[in-house]
Amino acid sequence: MRDLTEGPITRTLVLFTLPVLGSNILHSLNGTANAIWVSQLLGEAALTATVNANNIFFLMLGAVFGISMAANLLISQAVGARDLAMVKRVMGSSTSFFLVLSLGVGIAGWHLTPSILAAMQTPPDATRDAIAYLRVIFLAMPFMYFFSFVMMAQRGAGDSRTPFWFALFAVGLDVTLNPLLIAGVGPFPRMGIAGSATATLVSQTLTLAAMVVHLYRSRSVLALHREDWGLFRPQLAIIGTLMTKGFPMALQMLVISGAAVVMISFVNAYGTDVAAGYGAAIQLWTYVQMPAMALGAAVSSMAAQNVGAGKMERVDKVAAQGALIAAVMTAVPVGLIYLVEPWVLMLFLPPGSASAPIAMHINAFVLWGFIPFGIAFVLNGVIRATGAVWPPLLGLLIAMWFVRIPFVKLLEPAMGAEAIWWSFPLGSMASLVLAAGYYRWGNWRKARLIAGVPHGPAPDTGLSPPAVAEETEAAEAAARRQGRS
Repeated sequence: MRDLTEGPITRTLVLFTLPVLGSNILHSLNGTANAIWVSQLLGEAALTATVNANNIFFLMLGAVFGISMAANLLISQAVGARDLAMVKRVMGSSTSFFLVLSLGVGIAGWHLTPSILAAMQTPPDATRDAIAYLRVIFLAMPFMYFFSFVMMAQRGAGDSRTPFWFALFAVGLDVTLNPLLIAGVGPFPRMGIAGSATATLVSQTLTLAAMVVHLYRSRSVLALHREDWGLFRPQLAIIGTLMTKGFPMALQMLVISGAAVVMISFVNAYGTDVAAGYGAAIQLWTYVQMPAMALGAAVSSMAAQNVGAGKMERVDKVAAQGALIAAVMTAVPVGLIYLVEPWVLMLFLPPGSASAPIAMHINAFVLWGFIPFGIAFVLNGVIRATGAVWPPLLGLLIAMWFVRIPFVKLLEPAMGAEAIWWSFPLGSMASLVLAAGYYRWGNWRKARLIAGVPHGPAPDTGLSPPAVAEETEAAEAAARRQGRS
């Protein structure tokens, strides 16, 4: 584990953020590589199918994101309070609850795939491929969810480097398997678009197994041994916190992903060329959002540890410096994309495609709007660190569903597709105004995640900050006693 309550804030924040950003870059490169293989080997209709299917995947990911994020914050606050027994208790209860929930999402998604894609108005020429692709993704979801959960738990404990290396392995395996399973190279079966999803299933499953083995071999405080198995029995206080705090954060992801699904349904009404251009543009948006997403995760973990340690003045400094870094690190990729856009789009669309100029036109409206949205993302990450999870949700709900979507509904008859593209920066500005307003005048500093991890001076455990990085026998014994009680 790593202590995030000491040292220079900017340096500590950047060093913690870089591996998270690296992991995000790897996952985005994975999605980009998969999109390239699908587009080049199977055509534009197949690319449209994956865009529609992936929107559903991220919507379903939101169903369990909140649980893992709530556990992340609980672990971070417990580490800041030097309560390693609480870390093990949270890990045990969270694992049991998380597995049940993720399995439920996977099973439900498999059965509902055709109905969901129909509701999205997926173009007819892409529907069959989208069903084949998405059903395999739903088979992979329990493994993907638990992989994400373990990564976030490690970050909550202050370790952002180990998840990066496992993400590197997962992405390398996925990218390698994609063309082999799509085209049926050598001994591999020719699976078409389902091969791309199967590559994800295999890579995520194998990497998850390797990560769990690593936790046990390194004797991480997150690993529960035979004497700790009683901690897998859910404890009501922790489950209650995961549900009451995790549910709004899950809804937050659902609000974002659900709005994306609605937006793509608007886009699909304009035909395959516009939908493919929009799909290519989305690939670029992923990279623009990565720095803010990485910073949001970093500031949440860093702020939560400082909340547990009772250092609220340091939390404010984390927010201010995180917002500044988010603005700069989002503006840089926006500028770079505008410079090289015609050549980058050739990776996703065949030469001479009618969709390429459409994608460039969309980006002229949308890309710059990610700067205010990135700042809002960081501020919301700090607000959530204390347990104030409802205000960020309400802010995003208003920005996405009461500003962006109604704007399209009202103005599309007069403006056509232009109303869709203008709605993106409008929603981003609304999100920033709401996040900054609540950060300045809201009462988020008084919120609590769970009783037992106070916002005050850390109890004297005899551990200096560097020593927090080592697991202690006393902490393990305390955790075992909790499991047997």
